Amino acid sequence: MKKQYIPALISAILLAGGIGMGYFEVQFFTGYTMISWYAVAYVISGGPVVYRAIKELLRLDFANEFFLMSVATIGAFAIGEYAEAVAVMVFYEVGELLQKDAVGRARGNIKALLDLRPDQATVWREGEWVAVKPGETSVGDIIMVKHGEKVPLDGELLSESCTVNTSAITGESRPDRIYRGGRVLAGSINTGGVMEARVTREFADSSLSRILSLVEDASQRKAPTERFMRRFARWYTPLVMSMALLITFLPLLIVEGYVFANWVYRAFVFLVIACPCALYVSIPLGYFGGIGAASKNGILFKGADYLDRMKDLHTLIIDKTGTLTKGNFKVTQVKAYGIDSDELVRLTAALESRSNHPVASAVVEFSGNSHSGLKVEDVKEIPANGMKGRIGGKEVIAGNSRLMAMHAIEIPAEAASIPYTCVHVAIEGKYSGYLVIADEVRKDSIAAVSRLRKMGVREIVVLSGDRDGITREVAGSLGIDHAHGDLLPEEKTAIVQEYLDRKAGFVAFAGDGINDAPSIALADVGIAMGAGGSDLAVETADVVIQTDQPSRIAGAVSISRTTSRIVWQNIWMVFIVKAMFLLLGAVGVAGMWEAVFADMGVALAAIFNAIRVLHKKA
Repeated sequence: MKKQYIPALISAILLAGGIGMGYFEVQFFTGYTMISWYAVAYVISGGPVVYRAIKELLRLDFANEFFLMSVATIGAFAIGEYAEAVAVMVFYEVGELLQKDAVGRARGNIKALLDLRPDQATVWREGEWVAVKPGETSVGDIIMVKHGEKVPLDGELLSESCTVNTSAITGESRPDRIYRGGRVLAGSINTGGVMEARVTREFADSSLSRILSLVEDASQRKAPTERFMRRFARWYTPLVMSMALLITFLPLLIVEGYVFANWVYRAFVFLVIACPCALYVSIPLGYFGGIGAASKNGILFKGADYLDRMKDLHTLIIDKTGTLTKGNFKVTQVKAYGIDSDELVRLTAALESRSNHPVASAVVEFSGNSHSGLKVEDVKEIPANGMKGRIGGKEVIAGNSRLMAMHAIEIPAEAASIPYTCVHVAIEGKYSGYLVIADEVRKDSIAAVSRLRKMGVREIVVLSGDRDGITREVAGSLGIDHAHGDLLPEEKTAIVQEYLDRKAGFVAFAGDGINDAPSIALADVGIAMGAGGSDLAVETADVVIQTDQPSRIAGAVSISRTTSRIVWQNIWMVFIVKAMFLLLGAVGVAGMWEAVFADMGVALAAIFNAIRVLHKKA
């Protein structure tokens, strides 16, 4: 970055030298005047701008800032305003360098993620630990991570427990305690003893690689304000050029003693002031800074357009399980009918072991390893309802009340009245018992709802495939009025569509599961809980909350509003200052030096204002 300042520094020195020679009426070397001195300075600082202008002109595109600046400064040179022409280019180059520096700072947290990518992984191969590149590992390999080392790949913990620091991935600084069977993420740092894990994802598909891809791609998606500025330039540049021609030639018809040189000078002053450099620099910088500030806080926007939408959030529809609640289901009660309760658990766990649903995992975990010897055949998963299969020649069905009704199995009144999630079990078409499953509301959920309401989010709606009574109970404990349970994925999507049809403002949907993906894709802004969420939900979402904290949704709204406010501050500042100086330039009050400061001075002010968003907390 320091080397990039050298041309600007040389041009500034030559500019100062030219001004000094002009003031003392000196020449440098024989036959060379200060014009040559200025010409060298102009080529160094303005050459790249003129080159860009010519390239765009060959494409028949003159509606850009490079063309405006080139015409204005070459014209200034033609009428003898050498110092002013060079000054325009020097200040523009300094502004561009400051912008690059600011963007570099915005990329700082992304660079921190890049630095987290490990250079090697220690893998168990052929009876010994071998150091290899992470890309050379395969799913199923056993890796070892020592204290202080970075976890090279996503994996399942094989050690009894470990403590990791995931701050660079999730934005959460507190250490995370993980137990056997838990998930460890690539890029986290082992802050405990030696740990071993089984690789569950290849390096290219790891959480860290995914995050890097999301953040780097985000800068390519433009916000509506950015797209408007590009369209604005299409008519703004021809308008400015036309007005400059009018300033030059119209006075010929109405002004006595018309002097061409005076009026063409005013026209060039007008062009310099009119150059929209400040807008082209500060608006993208503001949005990029917002994306950088968000990712620093564990919030990944997949584009500036989604960052822009969050400020107008009107309705938040949020999934219950795994989003408002921890999703860490546990079996709290077992009731068997005509069968031993241990046998009921064994059979249910054997069937549920074929599913990755959180409720199924809870049943498997509760059974310990008691189901391992049972052979399960003809397994079929009925989405959002449960499982069926054959164990020891007997048909076993495990799922919710809808699944029982689908198979005409009557649930006893005692079981039907339980207000919590139940896994009902039927063997050979006969009801055999149930397992009660409990979930825990995240402490962060209460703060999230309170903050969103204070921020003016009008409606918060809870949806769940869990029982309606439980869903409403959770919603009531959080102060949420609208809740719907017992929903299939398509029913969730229908409710989201209903709110979209009202057109009362932007609608966001937040979820974490595979069954949430259709709703995430349908909403104006889809939000996925990234740490515990499914790959499909994360890929479909527009915004990814790496910490799984609902309060970060409010943080995303806050960063969006701050970014938008700063961007519009810059837009209004640029338009007001330029309008004032354009008028002064047209009537001859403002000269080329005033034009230089009106153009690049306001650009620098806009850059420094845009930088403020980098320090925004979620």
